[in-house]
Amino acid sequence: MPYTRHDQAQEQQLHGFTFQSLARSEQGATELAVWRILAPARAASPAHSMSHEEAFVIQHGTFVATVGDEQIELRPGDCLTVPAGTPFQLTNPFDQPAEAIACTRLGMAATINGQSMTPPWAQ
Repeated sequence: MPYTRHDQAQEQQLHGFTFQSLARSEQGATELAVWRILAPARAASPAHSMSHEEAFVIQHGTFVATVGDEQIELRPGDCLTVPAGTPFQLTNPFDQPAEAIACTRLGMAATINGQSMTPPWAQ
């Protein structure tokens, strides 16, 4: 049975965030990628878009998301779904860390500044 213990999740660092892989192909997933996002105070992703929709469920702290031309503050329990191909930025402009769980299709590619990449946590 595929499962990942939270204290054994593989971690990657990018743009000041920590990404902990919870479900991906190396862990037995065949369709979905799920990961935890740890955002220290004042962390900000670059603006980017994804090849597939992506959902974020806020666990702790507060995030500010910009999706297209709209901006929203997200608190614990809130879920944001970002449509494929839509410009998106996730920030934690506050003094406390924040945490979210994200889910998308395995193999999702992100485009940042015209460059496409498949992040390790979505493979």
